[in-house]
Amino acid sequence: MRFDLVPKPPAVAARPRDGRGYPVPAITPWEDGTPQFALTDYERSAACARERLCSVCNTLMPRGTVWRVVGGAEAVAIGEALAADRPYRNTAPTTEGPGHRACMLYASMVCPYLARSNARRRVSAVQGDVPDGLTAHVLRGAARGGTGAVVGFAEYEYAITPSRVVFRFLDPVEWLPHDDADQQLPNLQEELARLAR
Repeated sequence: MRFDLVPKPPAVAARPRDGRGYPVPAITPWEDGTPQFALTDYERSAACARERLCSVCNTLMPRGTVWRVVGGAEAVAIGEALAADRPYRNTAPTTEGPGHRACMLYASMVCPYLARSNARRRVSAVQGDVPDGLTAHVLRGAARGGTGAVVGFAEYEYAITPSRVVFRFLDPVEWLPHDDADQQLPNLQEELARLAR
């Protein structure tokens, strides 16, 4: 589905846009008037973590469930744990912050890397292309992997280090899988209708 046909949550529709019309997420840095979509702005990410702001739309997330988009083995492991009614706790931190359900459903559909199982990163999301356990999945050429999912978590934790902001997500409560993110359209439409009530 073309990105401009995907229904936008109101707070996403109010975001600044790039020259093509893509809304720019809250944590995306700008350079010379151009958003750098593959990168994460340290200060903006830290502010989102501290103030409980959505990393996509930059508005307050109420207490309770937060969402993020996951891919590959992590998406599969979460789905299997929830299906078997087993706890799932991934203690590995990530640099990807949380957001509202509608914002993450929207992001899963419009971000080329998140939307398709065969997608590969065109640009590294970290400086220097030096992989470590935290950033190997965000380097140029990294594949998203088979299943993607928008996952709701009961809570998140964060740490702000001198060089990055990291998050851990605790206790998944919802798993919305997709191979191709167009499959998320009914979930997004339902969530936008719920928010409009």
